Amino acid sequence: MQLPFQSDDLDLEGAIASARPQLVEFLSHRPGWLLTTSQRFLPGVALNGLDSITDHKEKVSVLLELLEKAGPATWKQFAQYLCMECDLPLDLEILLMSSAGEGNLSQKQEVCTDVSAQSSVLKGSARRRHSSSIVSDKAVKQQRLDSAEKYRYLLINSIRQRYGSRRAAAAAAAQEQTQPLAFNQAFVNLVIRQSKASPLKERTDKAQEDVAGASEPDGCADTAMKVSDLFCSVGRSGMTKVIFLFGKPGTGKTMLTHRICQQWAEGVLPQFFFTFQFEFRQLNLLKRKLTLKELLFDLFLQPEDSSDAVFQYLLENAQHTLIIFDGLDEFAADMDMSSCSKGSPALTSHMSISKLFVGLCHGKLLPGCTVLVTSRPKRLPDFLLNTVDLLAEIWGFDHEKVEEYVSHYFHQHSFKEQAIAHLKNNTKLLSMCLIPALCYVVCTCLEYLLLKHQVSVELPQTMTQFYIKMLLIFINKQQGEHAGGEETQLNCNRKAILGLCDLALKGLEDKKLVFYLGDTPEHVKEFASLHGLLTVFEVKTSGTCPEAGYAFVHLSLQEFFAALCLMVSEKVDKNYLKKKFSLKSKWTLKNEAKTEFVESFHIFLSGLSSKECRTFLMLLAEQDEAWVQDKQEAILQSLKKLAATHLTGPKVIELCHCTFETQDLKVAQHIASLLNFKYEFKNFRLTPLDMSALVFVINSGQDLTHLDFTGCLVDVDCLEVLAGCKNVEHLSFRSRRCGDDFAAALSKSLRGMRSLKKLELTGGSITAEGMTSLVQASSQYLQLEEINLQDNQIQDPEVKRVMDLFSRMEKLKKIDLSNNNLSLNAVLILAKEVIACQNATELRVRKDTVIIYFSGLSGKAPRSLDLRWKENKEHVTPTRFVKLCLQNRSLSSQHAKEVVAILQRCPHLSEVDLSGNKLGDEGCSCLLESLPWISISKQLDLSQNHLSVNGICSLLKCVNTCQKMMEVQISLCCETAVLRFTEDREFSSLPPREESMFSTDDQQYGEENQTPTYPQKIRLTDSCFQASDLKKLCSVLKECSSISELDLSSNCLGDEGLLQLFQFLPNLKMLSSLKFNDNQISLNSVFFLAQSLPTLENIKMMNLSLGHPQVVHLTFWERIRVRSTCRGRSSFLAHPKYEAKGRCFCLRDCRVGPEDVTRLCQILAQCPQLTEIDLSGNSLSDQSIERLLSFLPYLCHLTLLSIRNNTFSPCCTVLLINSINLCERIRMVEVRSNENAFLHLGASMRSQKTSCRLTGCAIGQGQIDELCRVLERHGWLAEVDLSRNQLGDEGLKCLLDHLHQAPVTCSLNLSHNRISQDGVLHLISVFATSGNTAEVEISLCSKATLIIKLTSRDDPRKILRLTECNFQPEHLEKLCLLLEKCAGLTEYISSNNNMTVQAAERLLRSLRKNLGPLKISIEEPWVFKESVMNLLELAVQACGNVTEITICKDKTLFQLGVSFPHCLEKVESVVSRLNLDKPEIKHTCFYQRVLEKCAQLQELRWSHVELHNDEAETLVRIFLLLPELKKFGLTSSSIMPSGIDYLITGLQNCQAIEELNLGSMKLSSAAIPKLVLGLREMPSLKRLILNHNSIGNDGCSTLAEALKNMHYMEEIDLSHNKIGDPGLINLAAVLLKMQNLKRIDLSGNSPSPAGWEKLMEALAYCKCIEELLLSRNGFGDRTAVKLALCLPHMTSLKILCLQNNNIGPAGGMKLARALVVCGLLEEISLSENDLGEGSIHALSEGLPCFERLRKIDLKLCGITDDASKALSHGFRQCPSMEEIILSWNALGDGGAQELASALPGMEKLKMLDLEKNHIGACGATRLAEELAKCLEIQFIRLWDNPVPKGLAENLTSQDPRLCFSFY
Repeated sequence: MQLPFQSDDLDLEGAIASARPQLVEFLSHRPGWLLTTSQRFLPGVALNGLDSITDHKEKVSVLLELLEKAGPATWKQFAQYLCMECDLPLDLEILLMSSAGEGNLSQKQEVCTDVSAQSSVLKGSARRRHSSSIVSDKAVKQQRLDSAEKYRYLLINSIRQRYGSRRAAAAAAAQEQTQPLAFNQAFVNLVIRQSKASPLKERTDKAQEDVAGASEPDGCADTAMKVSDLFCSVGRSGMTKVIFLFGKPGTGKTMLTHRICQQWAEGVLPQFFFTFQFEFRQLNLLKRKLTLKELLFDLFLQPEDSSDAVFQYLLENAQHTLIIFDGLDEFAADMDMSSCSKGSPALTSHMSISKLFVGLCHGKLLPGCTVLVTSRPKRLPDFLLNTVDLLAEIWGFDHEKVEEYVSHYFHQHSFKEQAIAHLKNNTKLLSMCLIPALCYVVCTCLEYLLLKHQVSVELPQTMTQFYIKMLLIFINKQQGEHAGGEETQLNCNRKAILGLCDLALKGLEDKKLVFYLGDTPEHVKEFASLHGLLTVFEVKTSGTCPEAGYAFVHLSLQEFFAALCLMVSEKVDKNYLKKKFSLKSKWTLKNEAKTEFVESFHIFLSGLSSKECRTFLMLLAEQDEAWVQDKQEAILQSLKKLAATHLTGPKVIELCHCTFETQDLKVAQHIASLLNFKYEFKNFRLTPLDMSALVFVINSGQDLTHLDFTGCLVDVDCLEVLAGCKNVEHLSFRSRRCGDDFAAALSKSLRGMRSLKKLELTGGSITAEGMTSLVQASSQYLQLEEINLQDNQIQDPEVKRVMDLFSRMEKLKKIDLSNNNLSLNAVLILAKEVIACQNATELRVRKDTVIIYFSGLSGKAPRSLDLRWKENKEHVTPTRFVKLCLQNRSLSSQHAKEVVAILQRCPHLSEVDLSGNKLGDEGCSCLLESLPWISISKQLDLSQNHLSVNGICSLLKCVNTCQKMMEVQISLCCETAVLRFTEDREFSSLPPREESMFSTDDQQYGEENQTPTYPQKIRLTDSCFQASDLKKLCSVLKECSSISELDLSSNCLGDEGLLQLFQFLPNLKMLSSLKFNDNQISLNSVFFLAQSLPTLENIKMMNLSLGHPQVVHLTFWERIRVRSTCRGRSSFLAHPKYEAKGRCFCLRDCRVGPEDVTRLCQILAQCPQLTEIDLSGNSLSDQSIERLLSFLPYLCHLTLLSIRNNTFSPCCTVLLINSINLCERIRMVEVRSNENAFLHLGASMRSQKTSCRLTGCAIGQGQIDELCRVLERHGWLAEVDLSRNQLGDEGLKCLLDHLHQAPVTCSLNLSHNRISQDGVLHLISVFATSGNTAEVEISLCSKATLIIKLTSRDDPRKILRLTECNFQPEHLEKLCLLLEKCAGLTEYISSNNNMTVQAAERLLRSLRKNLGPLKISIEEPWVFKESVMNLLELAVQACGNVTEITICKDKTLFQLGVSFPHCLEKVESVVSRLNLDKPEIKHTCFYQRVLEKCAQLQELRWSHVELHNDEAETLVRIFLLLPELKKFGLTSSSIMPSGIDYLITGLQNCQAIEELNLGSMKLSSAAIPKLVLGLREMPSLKRLILNHNSIGNDGCSTLAEALKNMHYMEEIDLSHNKIGDPGLINLAAVLLKMQNLKRIDLSGNSPSPAGWEKLMEALAYCKCIEELLLSRNGFGDRTAVKLALCLPHMTSLKILCLQNNNIGPAGGMKLARALVVCGLLEEISLSENDLGEGSIHALSEGLPCFERLRKIDLKLCGITDDASKALSHGFRQCPSMEEIILSWNALGDGGAQELASALPGMEKLKMLDLEKNHIGACGATRLAEELAKCLEIQFIRLWDNPVPKGLAENLTSQDPRLCFSFY
């Protein structure tokens, strides 16, 4: 790296070169004078030849060259003469005098000598000007020039006095240093790198955390600079030039500005006449406005006289003026942007500092000057971004500069080499020393320690600790060793240090960096000045006398003392401390300053929170350890909270710095865990110190992480630090700066990253050489899995060497070389090497994409380019399949042989993709001819290779010659050509071409069996084939007798082509599918195809459509292929057999007339085994329908006739219904919405019941008579569905008149027919008097239900259900009158019919029965409001004996069971037993009535009731003593605690009870002992239900004791009772002896697997168990496996519910296999368990064992399409299946289609739930098609599947059983 600063003096040659352009321009106007003058200085040179040069500038240049070649003495004389004789511009005159030896100040030792030298120039000029004849204005100009010269010398003297000359500085460096960072330290050149400003301008709208982040854009190369480079050719001539230097704290920005001033004073920067320097920290002190003149003169240096003349000269020569503004980040005021949009301000205008600064930068003031601005990397205002001409960053030191600085620092010490070695050996210290300010601190500490302990030195670890150590050293140096130890010295200086801390903090808070004498206490000033902590300087705020100002020697030092103040001040509490602690905040606006000057403040606070600083803080604060630790903990907690927030890259680095400073490993671990996966850094520079902090945090974490550096500048020093990062798993760099050198440096750093798995070096400049060195280094790191070198400059890599290195990397999986401009030759070589590499699995090349994949396994197999197959299979290398993709690489026919050679070298290719090349017919033919000797297991892609029809024929020939060919897919229009192969292991390996495939003994067999024996698919679609082309294709295809699928869709073959194809069809013996879609056929072809049905004896379906698109799809039944074996080989017979099954003919979207229908039916009648005809969408007329129906008797095997999307007239509807009288095999006629009709036919005459469904057909009163006549002619039906029509009341009456003539059992559905209350009452009247009406269900709400069930036999049932009929009082009265006549009523159900309490009483008195039971249910809102006593009062109004009382207030249900007649003897016996005459019994009369009605009460169920004391008393003293009471339930009810005890005590009297239900009664374990007392008095108890209580372990254990003696117990429900292991284990012990137990529910409890295992063992002894409910226990696989072992003993099991039990694949597999022994299972629920595909397959295999299975619930089991086929096959073999729940799974169209195909085989299925899957249009359509064949299915639920809304509505309109809504 070049040194940025060069201190060489300006030599003669350089001076002449600088002056030459301006000198040529000046003398070109005086060529004659120059020629004459030159003859005087060049007497011996002939100049006559110059007359031929006509161009004046050229002539001047030649003369000047001659003068220069004459020697330095001649040139100096010429220059002096020129200055004397000509009126030169001042800048040119200075340059010439410098070249003459009089102007180069750097060559003078003393100031006086320099001034006298300059004076000679002035005298010479005065003589010259005196001899000239000038006017008065010339005199003014001369005066201005003289004043400017004097001011220039004044500036030079002032700066020299301030900084001294370089020689003086060198001498001072030999003396002992007394102040930190003083200028007497020998200056060491800094590292400066230039960036471009333009990318910054593009990013002004983006929130940038750091200016460095904006200044290092990707692709912008950084350039090392010298100081002189900063001022060379900046901007355009005459324009203001802005130079912006930024750098992090301590990098030497201020020192550099001082150095520039010093060098200017020494003449190193001669292009500037004047230099001014301002510090923003001092400019902050100005409160008044200034003019430009006042800024330059009052605040910097006032001219001794003629200030106006000097200022005017400055304005005229602005291009020679340098103005330096240091520390923009320290400027406290906001930038005034008003001057940017306005014109140039007046020079006499008074302006703020910000306005003056902006005006200078924009060229509004002093246009043409050069402005140099320095700043920390924090703020770049918009105005500066748009005007900056040169942007550069000061990096500080590199390792070389550190060594140079340390050598200077320790040059007087004998241990200099020891100090240098100490720093070199400590990476952390070396990283710190790259910051010059820190380097000084480190050297200071190191010097002090080496002077005291020269043997062993232990330096601090953090920046904060160094500052503390530096403070102590400064104190010790001044006070000496006699002053005592650190504690003593701190105590002595404590007051001064605390004062300095207060000053620092107050300054930051007040945005004040410069302090006056009054701001600084005297003792603080003396202490800080003495110890080099404060600097004193003159502060000029006006033209008056300057004041003394004080400032910390560095802003970082002020931040340190401010942080220290917070930690030791008693006034600062934890809350204030947390408020002050934050990472560096962004600027709110580009032109606004932040509130505080903090850059390292938060870092110092973090450092002071470390344990190492605790003692120092305790001493300084005079506090105990707890007080200090409390404050430190507050900082650490704030630090942890910051890690949990969203942080940008720069803030992550800041957080890492803070964490490093704490040196707290626990904090670092916590922060590392939160920052994991957040290490993404974009477009900013990272220093080695940043990297050290980052590595510290990452290494402290437990997890592996990803480091991503995008566009970041990371130098070699950073990589050295990064080498120590052990927890990086993925390392990524993306930057054009990353070249071969970077790759080489990174290679060395990788050694320490033992966890690295993925390395990315993308978007860089790495060449083949860099790649090789990187890979060579990486090959030693065996843990690497992926290397990404995308977008570099690797054009022709050393393929063989690199692949050899890759083969050694055992875990390598992927190499990415994309976008590296690899040549085709390099790609082909790479393909050869990939095939030869034994651990390479894929080469993917597509245009510029080049990726190599590896197996990631051990790469110990030998590499060989000439692998030969061995006959002895024991020596064959384990199978390795390679995928080769060479897409879009311009491969031509010339490359075909080379490609073939490459492919033949690989014995196991899985896929080969050569698409997008230029192989053509010739190249593809060459490849295909060699195909039998190329082993490809999956596919070969030759798409987009310019194939013609001839090329396709060549391709098809390989179908017959290549035994492995499975599918060919070709499209000329789409340029597709794909060959797919079988993966049968029989063909997994083939011999090389030169070896014979068969042994000698097998030669004959091989010759006889050359025909391919595997089914093959040929797709020749979208290729514009004509009939003439088909002849050529067929000649090739006829040799391919094993074609199973042939697709010729989307061509132009027409009728002629179809005819040719069918002549060829008999040759295709294994054909299963033929597609001829979109081939422009006519109706004639339809008839031709229909006629071919009888000849195609194995046809399964013929699907035809002449719509758009046209469809011709023929499918054939699967052949029965018999495998034969010969000498160890197997094959399929060439002529397989087939089974004759039903056939389907489908013709859609074809307009056919009556004659066409007649012709078609005549043809179809000749077709044997025709089972289905679909004529949808053909616009059939009534006449066509009539003719079609007339042929039904002749279609002997027909089972289904479908006519969809065809509008039917009312007459046509009658025709369809009348078909039941035309063909006796018809079992159902269904017409929906006058558009869709389905006729289902049986196999024999009248073997089953016949049904008729006419829904949504607008049938009204007028059609009823005709319809009834048709039905009567048939003798009525088993089912008539006339729902969703327009019958109305009159139509209903008409229909009811015909019901008397119905002789058979019939269900009549009249829902949604606009029936009113009057119609309902008329129906009830008929119901009451009719003898064949068994059940009527009516609802007038939105459901509009009306169902009538007729019976012809003596059925005792007579049921009436009325729901939401909106009856008025007159309707209710009439209803009661009608029901009085209905003596045979067995059940009356009324729900929300506006029935009041009074109407209910009237109703109960009206309902009578001759004999037998009557059930009355009333559901009205008032049931919820009425008290239990009032409802009991209502109950006694009923006629007969009350046997059941149910009150369910949550459902507003009041239900009675009544029997006739009542038994008086029973009542009297009960009354006597109750002793109702006792005085303590209240409401004696009421109880008397209750007893009269309820003496035979058997069932009492109350739910959600609120029992008061009197009601509880009634319950206990009356009902619980009734002798017939067998079932008692009190659930979810409210009762006082005393009442519950009273109730439980009362249960002891229920000796006859068989069922007890106290669910959801909030019973605790304390109530169970009392309950047990009652249970012991219930010898007949069979069912105990205590679900949703809080019984717990104690209660369950107590209950188990009582259950020991309950031998008749059949059901136990203890679900949701918080039972754990103790309770469950005690219960399990009891279950061992409960031989009659049939049902147990333990759902929702919380035992461990151990408890469940005990239960499972006990259940194995319950031989009679029928229902096992264990849902929502989450017991996992362990318990599931235990249950699987016990299931074989539960031979009576009917219901198994294991919902939501965290059962995984292991447990699911065991359960599925064990269930097969439970042959009586009726319900299985495994929902909400992630069973896995294996478990589902195992379950599917066992389903045929469940002949009684009615319901299966597999909701939320992760079922995909892969398992659907096995499931569907299993469902089809469950003859009793009624309900299947597969909702909330991952079934797609494939799964839906599989299930749809199974639906017709499930004759009893009623509901299929597929909600919340991934079923789309195809799947839903297929389900709809198959649903039409299924009469019993009631619903298929498809809510929340991705089915288009329009399609869903259309399918629902066709079949309402498809439900897409949530409800």
